[in-house]
Amino acid sequence: MHDENVTPNPEGTTPDDGTESRAGDGHSRRTVLRTAGLAGAGLGVGAFASGTAHADASGSAATGADATVDTAKAPARKGGTMIGVPFQRRSTVRVGIIGLGNRGGSMIDLFLAIPGVRVVALCDPVKDKTAAAAKKVTAAGQPAPATYTKGENDYENLCKRGDIDFVYVATPWDFHFAMAKTAMLNGKHVGVECPIALRLDELWELVDLSERTRRHCMQLENCCYGKNEMRVLRMAHAGKFGDLLHGAGAYNHDLRGLMFDPDYYEGPWRRLWHTRLRGDLYPNHGFGPVANYMDVNRGDRATHISSFGTPSLGLAEYRKEHMPAGDPSWKETYIESDRTISLVQTAKGRVIRLEHDVSTPHPYSRINSLGGTRGVFEDYPERIYIEPDHTNDEWGDFAKYADFDHWLWKEHANPPGGHGGMDYIMIFRLMQTMQLGLVPDFDVYDAATWTAPVPLSHLSIKAKGAPQAIPDFTRGLWKKERPGMDSEKPKA
Repeated sequence: MHDENVTPNPEGTTPDDGTESRAGDGHSRRTVLRTAGLAGAGLGVGAFASGTAHADASGSAATGADATVDTAKAPARKGGTMIGVPFQRRSTVRVGIIGLGNRGGSMIDLFLAIPGVRVVALCDPVKDKTAAAAKKVTAAGQPAPATYTKGENDYENLCKRGDIDFVYVATPWDFHFAMAKTAMLNGKHVGVECPIALRLDELWELVDLSERTRRHCMQLENCCYGKNEMRVLRMAHAGKFGDLLHGAGAYNHDLRGLMFDPDYYEGPWRRLWHTRLRGDLYPNHGFGPVANYMDVNRGDRATHISSFGTPSLGLAEYRKEHMPAGDPSWKETYIESDRTISLVQTAKGRVIRLEHDVSTPHPYSRINSLGGTRGVFEDYPERIYIEPDHTNDEWGDFAKYADFDHWLWKEHANPPGGHGGMDYIMIFRLMQTMQLGLVPDFDVYDAATWTAPVPLSHLSIKAKGAPQAIPDFTRGLWKKERPGMDSEKPKA
C-alpha cells in the first residue's frame, strides 16, 4: 500500500499490514524463528546487504570504515527488460489476495468496487479473517472465492491456481519476497505492499525473475497516487518549478501505541524489526513520489545514499511507561534509530532527503517537498512559492493549481476507501492497465529502487554515514526517457 498509516491522519488513514500465524504467546512462529536466526548471526551488516551494493555508473563504490560494498557490476540480464512491456489485454482481471489483516481486509473492498475485477481466491492462516473477507466477495454478487487457511505456506497453493491473473500481497514484511517470487514462478503478475523485500540480493532476484518470467512485479506505493503528489508531478513535468534541484519525503508517524498493542499487528512482527536494523525501515512512501517528480529510472537515477541515525530511545521509554513487568517486549533490545535522515544523490546531481521516525511523538508527515530554479512546494501543510506567481516571501495557495490535477483525480473526484482516496486510485489504475493491455505506471525497477534504502541506510549508518552505491537495477536503461505516473487518459 501504502503506508503503515495505521492511525487517523489528515488523509483519513486506513491500516496496511497483514496477518500471519501466531504462537501461543502472541508471537508469530515464523517471526520468532527468523528473529532468533538473525540474532544468532550477530545481525551482521552482510545479512541485509548480501551480495550486491553495486558500483555506480563510473565504477566507483562507497568507502568508509565499515562500508562493506561489493564493487562488482550489475549481474548479467537473464531475460529481456520489463521496461515498456504491456499487460495482456483482458476484459476481466482475476485476483488472488494473500493477507487479510488490517490492510488486506480493507483493500479487498476496493478490488470489489471496480467493474471487471473478480476476487477468486483468498489466503490467510487466521480463518476468521478469511471467512469475513469471503463474505464481502459474495455480498458483492461474485461467486464464493476459494480459501487457503492451512498454515503459513498455503499461499503457494493459491499461486498455483490457473484462474488467477494478479496476486496481491498484504502480509508482514518477512513474507513479501517469498510470496512475490512464488507468484511469478507460477505465472502471475504480483503487487506487493511496502517494502517489497528487505535485502539487496532479494531485490536483484525479483528483478531477474520478473525479466525471466515476463511477469510484472510491482511495489504498490499508494502515496504516488495521492492527489497532491499527482498535482505536483504534473506541475514539475510542465516546468512550473524550473529545473529540478531537490526534494524530500518521509514516513514520520507515531506508531508506538500500535506496535505495543498485542492484537493489532497479529503479534510483534513490526516492532521486532526495530531489533534488527538501524536504518530507514519504510522509505517507499517518501521516496516513490519524489522519484517520480525527478523521473528516476526514466532519464535520471539514484546513485548513492548517505544515512545518519539518532540513538534508539523511544520504544524503550514507551515500554517503561506503558508495559507491565513480564511482558514479552521486555526481552527485546531496540537498535533502530528513532529518526533516520538520508541524502540520496542522483546522476543529474539532484538531492533527495528521506526521513523515518515511528518511535517518537510528533504529528503525521510525509514531508513531500520539491524545489527547483523557479520555486518550491512543501506539504504538511501544503504551500507553494513559485515565480512569477508569488513574491514578497509569502507562501501561495496550492489550491489555485487545481487545473494541474491528474486526469485520474478529475475523473474520480470523491474516490472511496482510505488515505484520502489514493488507495482506490492506485487499484483502479492498475486494474485499468491490465484490462486495456497497457504498460503499468511503475515496474520492478521502481520497486527495487524505492526499497533499496532499507538495507543501504543500515549499511551507511553502520559506516558512520559513508555513502553506499545504489544499484542500477535497469542495467543502464535509466538514461532513456519514458512515460511513468504522469499518464495520458486512455481512449478506450
